[in-house]
Amino acid sequence: MTQTYHHGALRPALLAAAEAILDRDGIGGLTLRAAAREAGVSHAAPSHHFGDITGLLTELAASGFVRLRTALEGELAEPHPRKRVQALARGYVRFARDHPGVFLLMFRSERLDWSSPVLSSAGAAAYALLNEGMPEPVASVDPTGFQTLVMASTRWSLMHGLATLLVDGRLCAMVEISDADLERLIEEVIARGIVG
Repeated sequence: MTQTYHHGALRPALLAAAEAILDRDGIGGLTLRAAAREAGVSHAAPSHHFGDITGLLTELAASGFVRLRTALEGELAEPHPRKRVQALARGYVRFARDHPGVFLLMFRSERLDWSSPVLSSAGAAAYALLNEGMPEPVASVDPTGFQTLVMASTRWSLMHGLATLLVDGRLCAMVEISDADLERLIEEVIARGIVG
């Protein structure tokens, strides 16, 4: 049975439906027809808005990067630079744990169209916020620029690696750990690993 959506409401409904499928069934379960079925609309509706599955996944990943940036912006109130970076790392990990399907999708390059201006600008904006307070990283012969790139890569690698281990369930599969100890472990890894 199809639902009636007000003008402009169908696109967000299809994106929400796609994310629900990602969280429940993984990327293998997400098709245009499945998104239409989940949203309760005709099977042709997603193609009118996104073209094909790559278009849908690209838009969903772009919305994920926008939401990640919004989540990270909430962590910028901390005045001390090192603690602010730790807060950004906690926000990054929290976003991944709260939105596992879309988080994993955001880094699935083989399924996304990175030439899309919406995706590339949303990704760049989120990345820029991760490096808030640092000079623009430049990979060149300039030692300062290269060291900035090293520091930015180290930060992101720690945040992303920890988030991915948690979302994939790898960390908890290797070691039996209580929820409270897991939260403590996350805090300690961030505190020890962040280079400020």
